[in-house]
Amino acid sequence: MPITARKQDADRIGRRLKLRDLRILMTVAECGTMGKAAERLAVSQPVVSKTISDMEHAVGVRLLDRSQRGVEPTPYGRALIKRGVAIFDEMRQGLKEIEFLADPTTGEVRIGATNPIAAAIVLPVIDKLTREHPRMRFHVVVADTAPLFQALERRALDLVITRIAQRIGDEQNAEILFHDEIVVATSADNPLTRKRRLALANLMNERWVLSPHDSFFGALAADAFRAAGLEPPQPSVTTSSAAVRDGLLATQRFLTVVTGFSLLLPQRRADLKALPIKLSGTQQPVSIITLKNRSLGPAVQLFIERVREITKPLAKNGKNQ
Repeated sequence: MPITARKQDADRIGRRLKLRDLRILMTVAECGTMGKAAERLAVSQPVVSKTISDMEHAVGVRLLDRSQRGVEPTPYGRALIKRGVAIFDEMRQGLKEIEFLADPTTGEVRIGATNPIAAAIVLPVIDKLTREHPRMRFHVVVADTAPLFQALERRALDLVITRIAQRIGDEQNAEILFHDEIVVATSADNPLTRKRRLALANLMNERWVLSPHDSFFGALAADAFRAAGLEPPQPSVTTSSAAVRDGLLATQRFLTVVTGFSLLLPQRRADLKALPIKLSGTQQPVSIITLKNRSLGPAVQLFIERVREITKPLAKNGKNQ
């Protein structure tokens, strides 16, 4: 198609497609029926139907497949919806930037992190920023890595901080903060901490409190045992709760596997101690993950700067133990 013709088509579509139309299309796709979408948007169903029909006429392809069960986006519709999500996200980021420029004490940051990172890194950074910028708002999602990446792709999060065990997606950026190894830890008062020589095989019959094996960190710990030629121990307690784990460790009778950085951040823990056992193959980068070609507001950029500051000593040391 000649350049002039393509420009004319782009101009025609630009005149015919409005932000309101994109919002209607996105709502219809989310609701599954035009009736439900009309109800949510507080407009009549004929208005919704005509908007979709006009959009399809403007772009020259069918955007929705209709059936008695409802509607669902065609590949063309999904492509347009994906760009629509990006457009509204960029507008939201722009409004947040204006808000921040007008009042630097405001701003919103949506963070995803795994449990150890949320406690050791996200919490102290939020504490510092809320003291410096009292009106700044934070939305923190604590979950396993897979759902966090999904939320990032949907632009429900501004950034994710997590360990990276494999190559990230082509639409994502990864900024490595430091490399971390997992460690076997226990109460600082546990008699085992006074032994200079320990082997993982000698600890298999101890009382263990471990993360579920089907979680990201639980699987990482299980792989570490297998790398040493051992099957993972049967834990006395399985939990994803750091509070439950720490409470059991305080009895001086339990062992666990934790991230190395969690013993050092936000400050060195005096109540827990890593045992002198090397878990092979567990060193992985802890990184900030963002989407490529996505604008980040000033508040998000400030949050990232503070994360770099708090993790800089770990990056310099090159190890956490």
